[in-house]
Amino acid sequence: MPAKLFAEFLGTYLLVFTVGCNVITGTAASSVTSIACVLMVSIYAMGNISGGHFNPAVSFAIFLSKDVPDFTVAVMGRYMLAQFAGGLLGSVTYALIFWDVFNLAPAEGFNWLHAGVAEFLYTFLLVFCVLNTAVSPKSAGKGNEYPAMAIAFSVIAGGYGAGHISGGCFNPAVALAIDLSSWNAGFFYCLPYIVFELAGAGLAVVVYKQMEQARETEARGQRLLAEFVGTFFLVLTVGLNVLGGSKAPVWSIAASLMCVIYCMGDVSGGHFNPAVTMAVSIAKIPGWKQQDGFLYIVAQTLGGLVGALVYSLLERGQVFPLAPGAGHTWGAAYLGEFAFTFMLCYVVLGVACVDHSEYPTTKQSFFAFAIASCVTAGGYAIGALSGGSLNPAVSISISLSSIGRGHGIFHVFPYVIFELLAGATAGVAFRFTHAAWIQKQT
Repeated sequence: MPAKLFAEFLGTYLLVFTVGCNVITGTAASSVTSIACVLMVSIYAMGNISGGHFNPAVSFAIFLSKDVPDFTVAVMGRYMLAQFAGGLLGSVTYALIFWDVFNLAPAEGFNWLHAGVAEFLYTFLLVFCVLNTAVSPKSAGKGNEYPAMAIAFSVIAGGYGAGHISGGCFNPAVALAIDLSSWNAGFFYCLPYIVFELAGAGLAVVVYKQMEQARETEARGQRLLAEFVGTFFLVLTVGLNVLGGSKAPVWSIAASLMCVIYCMGDVSGGHFNPAVTMAVSIAKIPGWKQQDGFLYIVAQTLGGLVGALVYSLLERGQVFPLAPGAGHTWGAAYLGEFAFTFMLCYVVLGVACVDHSEYPTTKQSFFAFAIASCVTAGGYAIGALSGGSLNPAVSISISLSSIGRGHGIFHVFPYVIFELLAGATAGVAFRFTHAAWIQKQT
């Protein structure tokens, strides 16, 4: 136990110290990535000692899950004390080095409820990643190398997405350390932050248990829930990055996709995109239930629409249209969407649907990273051309959410048609390139 508690103390210390250094030196474009990286390397270095929580919300969720033997309420309390102590020392260290601190508060124009909901949502995502990839006794993540990366990338998704609203703590130890270090500027916001963060962790446990049930029974309802939740976070992260003027929007959006695939890919297949569902159906992937295709698309679309509603509410009613960038034509936008949606769907089929023993170069630990990298490639390549949607659920959600602001809806139809056509084309191409493997499976 002393070694475990010291690991939790040290990991949280490094996390808060890195937060403070980035905020004070003002490295806006790379700050969230820096913070995510210190979390990732700490988990890799000390996860085998203490479990690599470094976050009271994570410890709270692991206690509630009952999936870690002997993690009692007493052990949870000791972990939390070590984490809070490490965080406080981290804040003292950066304060002494820079002789400067910063206050914990919602950004200008936002209130405590906006900040609390942002903290709730992305603490949910972070804790959900921990539970599904590092804790679950049934998850495909057990024995693979990706859990620390998945957990860290949830910080990239939420930090760039919601950081402009709440500051992006997603961790009660971080919130308390920042607030205490700047107590002379006001001490209050850590209290609602912590409440919302713990609530997000609690809900993560509830949804995680549904995923665990699906891993046992393959129940359709839980698989559809997975598709809904994954698409919700994808669209939410898209909207918050665009409306918040993020310094790394494509990186954040790709990170959100990677996280939800690592979390739920073994539950539903991790489509989160009607074009991917189209590709899987056309490719006739062994084990795929063709009758589920329509229901998957419905769940994805509903998840996207709820995500768009939430980002609009968090951004005080702001929305943005589905449209090509300045100086580009609609036709060019459609073709750009086709090309990179095809790449995304084909990569999904090639890295997530094949037998890894048959194709050993498609390493199982990096399948979600490969898929998310398609979003990175396409987002930067054609973001200025078409917006880089690459997903009918994203296109529909953006378009429908902006109708009330005078933006037209007509062009969502060709966007969706070209994206679905790209998915179908990817399915045909996959059947050609992987014909030998498909024949073996059937």
